[in-house]
Amino acid sequence: MSDCLFCKIIAGEIPSSKVYEDDLCYAFYDIAPQAPTHFLVVPKQHIQSVSAVTEETAPIVGHIFAVIARLAEELGFAGPGYRVVSNIGEAGQQTVPHLHFHVLAGRDMTWPPG
Repeated sequence: MSDCLFCKIIAGEIPSSKVYEDDLCYAFYDIAPQAPTHFLVVPKQHIQSVSAVTEETAPIVGHIFAVIARLAEELGFAGPGYRVVSNIGEAGQQTVPHLHFHVLAGRDMTWPPG
């Protein structure tokens, strides 16, 4: 999608601080972190949100969660714990219409989240 912020980041048209990249997904640090560790993991294929995931694209989401688990181990926050969040739609505060997962760690997460 030519006007999608995350598609432009994936394409290298907008700079980002890369955490990880493979053929299916791209991870980069959030520009407005809400925790000491806060990065996003996005599929390279443009998928609008969790609501747009289909049987065909579900394996990409599974791959993303495997990547998140691996990064949690590699970056050292798997043991203490972390939070994975995906906002869906306007009421869910999704600000970029491209499926993405926030990974937050390095502090205690409160509940309810807000």
